[in-house]
Amino acid sequence: MLKPGPRNLITDVDGILVGNAVSDQARSGVTVVLPERPAVAAVDVRGGGPGTRETEALNPAALVARIDAVVLSGGSAFGLDAASGVTNWLAAQGRGFPVAGFRVPIVPAAILFDLANGGDKNWGREPPYRALGEAAAAAAGRDFPLGNVGAGLGAKAGRLKGGLGSASGVDESGWQVGALVAANPVGSVVAPGGHRLWAEPLEQAGEFGGGGGEGAVRQRPLEVDLDLDLPAEGRLGGHTCLGVVATNLALDKAMALRVAMMAHDGLARAIRPAHTPLDGDTIFVLATGAVALPEPAPLALARLGHIAADCVSRAVARAVYHAESLGDDPGYRTHDPGKR
Repeated sequence: MLKPGPRNLITDVDGILVGNAVSDQARSGVTVVLPERPAVAAVDVRGGGPGTRETEALNPAALVARIDAVVLSGGSAFGLDAASGVTNWLAAQGRGFPVAGFRVPIVPAAILFDLANGGDKNWGREPPYRALGEAAAAAAGRDFPLGNVGAGLGAKAGRLKGGLGSASGVDESGWQVGALVAANPVGSVVAPGGHRLWAEPLEQAGEFGGGGGEGAVRQRPLEVDLDLDLPAEGRLGGHTCLGVVATNLALDKAMALRVAMMAHDGLARAIRPAHTPLDGDTIFVLATGAVALPEPAPLALARLGHIAADCVSRAVARAVYHAESLGDDPGYRTHDPGKR
């Protein structure tokens, strides 16, 4: 039987650490997912406006088999520099891919857009992201808060405040699966006609307010018109959900890619619409390899992808549930007093 892990965080997967760093002045931040040992990894990009670094290295046909960290950052293209800070920090620890007598850390990254959230982005020639990346890596551990944290500090979710969320699932057979999401979608995380989160049917143990229940969202009529209640000029290039799924199962890069593909279903279950031309939705998968994938492998892989998608949905909901109001962006619990 699958249940949330003891932390209900991606760090319930043994060997996975998470670190966060923020600039309150800029209303932006960085999140680093740091495996204690190099991990097999893959990535799947579904949004129409992505910003990424070193994702081609994760192609199953590419040479590098394992990576050293994944970086999620605010700051749009400026935020990609966070990976440089993490790379430098890892190199100082002696970590990286061995080549020609050197070790080169492999650090894929993805960014979301938070430049228009009211923070001070007048940083001149020295954006803060390289330093934030190094600080986030140095702070990595198993416990971390949710909401206005790391890459989620400056995030929005439609008209609500977005944030950083995480969820996990473990079972008696030793499977460990977790997801972390920086939720910054152009779409809505709440169903029409009220304040129920789209992900509420997947809620575990009241993890985002206890307002769900079987069929709670599905009984609501669907809105057929795409009315996001945002000025069109404010949407363009202004969003993106970034996610990392981790598992202790042994996967190769092609298997991890299939899990990443399936995990995107979690965004679609928690956000309407998802994967728009205005988002850069990107999900990474990390596999530590501590537990062998059971046979038959295709069936086990299908189950893993299903669990990953549910964890992603729950992570999105937890990101928004825990986010506090910031500037003009109301927090979910402020927007709906019944959810305090």
